Amino acid sequence: MEKIKSILIDDEIACTEALKIELEMYCPQIEIIASCNTAEDGLAKIVALKPDLVFLDIEMPWMNGFELLRQLNQINFEVIFITAYDQFALKAFEFSAVDYLLKPIRKQELISAVQKVEQRRSKSFSTEHIEAMLSNINFLAKDFSSIAVPTGEGLEFIPVEEIIYCEADNNYTFIHKSCGNSILLSKTLKEVEGMLSNHSFFRIHQSFLINMKHLRRYIRGQGGFVVMSNKKELPVSRSKKEDLMDSFKG
Repeated sequence: MEKIKSILIDDEIACTEALKIELEMYCPQIEIIASCNTAEDGLAKIVALKPDLVFLDIEMPWMNGFELLRQLNQINFEVIFITAYDQFALKAFEFSAVDYLLKPIRKQELISAVQKVEQRRSKSFSTEHIEAMLSNINFLAKDFSSIAVPTGEGLEFIPVEEIIYCEADNNYTFIHKSCGNSILLSKTLKEVEGMLSNHSFFRIHQSFLINMKHLRRYIRGQGGFVVMSNKKELPVSRSKKEDLMDSFKG
């Protein structure tokens, strides 16, 4: 059986070492030709060694996994994304990835992902597949106008402009929309803040993240409060007041 030449890329040495051990134990069809702990080294090894498969961590300093792929003129290998954050899962699929693995990696999910690679390799690797992946990479480089949130039926895509504010509820977050409906999301407000970091949102309070495009008034006080487009009044914490004032100057 022909081995699948693979490169492991993760900025955490412990993660690449653990993955190497698991692959040797459960996936004998994998041949590890390089293990890299920086995106720069990973990029160089991909160009030099021409792997069949890359296990690629998404979140890395200086250059994340998506940015690494955008540096390549051609992607003629399979990709299995690895992440500790499941909000990246949808992006991974849009990249035409074989699969994604959440840390800590589970044995059966690892085996299943590698089997998918084998199935794809048994067919001719089409130019269209490569072009589709590159097209998706370029798409992801742009600013998203919607976010995907899980529902009981699947995913709901919410235009960012429809979000008035987000409200923390312990380890959950309510997303309040301009239509008057609210969605309960099983993520912390900090995680939601990260999802919306490329948009005009501001954390005014431990419990509230507002869309500045829906801000209508600011009322002074110790911290003061804001009035949103749906007439909802939300408190501004004293620690956030100065930063909020500075954002008005911009």
